[in-house]
Amino acid sequence: MISLLLIIVAALFFPGIVAILKAKIGGHKLPHILQPVFDVIRLFKKGSIYSTTTGIIFKLAPPVYFATVLMAMLFIPFANKPGLLSFQGDFVFFAYLLALGKFMLIIGAMDTGSGFEGMGANREALYSMLVEPAFFIVLGSMALFTGNTSFSELYQSFWFHNHLSFAIGIAAIYVFIYITMVENSRMPVDDPRTHLELTMVHEVMILDNSGFDLALMHISSWLKFAIYGGLISNFLVQSHWSFYIQLTVFLATQVTFAVVVGLLESFKARNKMEKNPQWIITLSAIAVVIFLTALIITQKIILN
Repeated sequence: MISLLLIIVAALFFPGIVAILKAKIGGHKLPHILQPVFDVIRLFKKGSIYSTTTGIIFKLAPPVYFATVLMAMLFIPFANKPGLLSFQGDFVFFAYLLALGKFMLIIGAMDTGSGFEGMGANREALYSMLVEPAFFIVLGSMALFTGNTSFSELYQSFWFHNHLSFAIGIAAIYVFIYITMVENSRMPVDDPRTHLELTMVHEVMILDNSGFDLALMHISSWLKFAIYGGLISNFLVQSHWSFYIQLTVFLATQVTFAVVVGLLESFKARNKMEKNPQWIITLSAIAVVIFLTALIITQKIILN
């Protein structure tokens, strides 16, 4: 329950921190930290408009996408406290919950009959397919390293005791940061500020969504950022610390993650479209290095 509440709190402030940092760097007037929340509340008050070419799939996609993200939140542990749902191999179920939501988002975009939205859906499917191995290799490496296959036990058993374990932790955090950027179609694979259909990915997929449906999609994106921030913070939060220190480190990690996202979107250029697949595959290459390091630590591979 604690992790669920913390993720919701982090999701409320995450987009505001990113917006403030980007406005500060760009020399613009600073928005209110809750301005994205106010915008979503305004969307909730509006009705949804549906094209005559759309069907039931388009209407179902936003609530199903939102529901899968909410369900995924229940698996995130906090320090020595497991999530509301926890079982052996739960990270596999977690990954495919998010995949189900992404699948509904993709077929919902295709249900509009728009060539532009179909193009965006094609790109989104490709990027998700390419980034999935990185997630599983990193979590599989940690399972090998700790001997556990559930989120809560996996993080409780992970410890930094030598240079190789530090390397695993730092590399895994790096991979998770960019997995989050890919899964949410942000820099460097996509630019949420662009409005040129030929180069858009996520934004072109939701062109036909409005009102309540669009609000659900925005909230789902915020929650996914906070979820991955929770996964990253669990590398740093130690189970033997006091609750207040654990809470401070968790919140500090979420704020730092938001700052990193803001800096990436302010200073990093978007990749050329044809370079995105190669760049995403490098995340899997880093994950393979993590896996080999775990094999060395567990003495599955012995170096002479």
